[in-house]
Amino acid sequence: MSKHKANARPAPTLQEQLPELRPGQSIPLLQELHILTREGKLNQDTRRKLKQVYHLVQFIEPLLAEVLAARGDVTLADHGAGKSYLGFILYDLFFKDKLVGRVTGVETRAELVEKSRALAGRLGFGRMDFLATTVQAALTDPALPATIDVVTALHACDTATDDAIQFGLAKQASHMVLVPCCQAEVAGVMRQHKALALKRTPLAELWRHPLHTREFGSQITNVLRCLQLEAHGYSVTVTELVGWEHSMKNELILARRMGPDRHGTQERARQRLQQVLEEFHLQELTQRFAA
Repeated sequence: MSKHKANARPAPTLQEQLPELRPGQSIPLLQELHILTREGKLNQDTRRKLKQVYHLVQFIEPLLAEVLAARGDVTLADHGAGKSYLGFILYDLFFKDKLVGRVTGVETRAELVEKSRALAGRLGFGRMDFLATTVQAALTDPALPATIDVVTALHACDTATDDAIQFGLAKQASHMVLVPCCQAEVAGVMRQHKALALKRTPLAELWRHPLHTREFGSQITNVLRCLQLEAHGYSVTVTELVGWEHSMKNELILARRMGPDRHGTQERARQRLQQVLEEFHLQELTQRFAA
């Protein structure tokens, strides 16, 4: 054997070539999700998608670990699951090496659900379920337990985030992790009452122009959601999902279910919620943000 060959270093593994990957991560999974090519490459779009999912996983993993330590089991429901990127990567990184825990993806498009079921079967992810149903119908679906520990909704469009919140409240979720998207309902109602608002207060200038109506309506929507969660006994943190260069749909709402309300926090949030609805002529949405 030549000296050159004896000193030759082994070819770097795919994990070493791609420092973005987490240790022990399933390469076949990432290829099936088309995050990695068959040659094991990442392009710019998939690298961005992977970064977003990883960032969200960083928030969710400690919540799962907390619930698991407290009760010896943990369940997660992912609403608007789509191709279930989040559910599969969470299962791979957190659930796979454990004997307990279950992930359920809820998605209205039956063809995506069938593909996810087939992929879970090929990968041996035996504690993953997929339901082809709406969030509302999932509330009474016998396949789901009465209580779900963690509820997620990543880029759930318009009122789908509100449906996920209602699901989490009904299932007494310990944690909710929400990334709202494409919120139009509140802005539509504000648009109807814009002329009256402009006569009544100069603050209506904040949403006089159509672009501002859309953006301000989106902001108010998330403010109402946070107050609704607080009125139901959750502490709420609002932060960025990833840098704005990656996505404009970037607001991450983290809600943690608290114990008995000894300081009147829930009642104050309930009052504030009603005041905001009245201030912006949104009383017709009281049921949507019911507290």
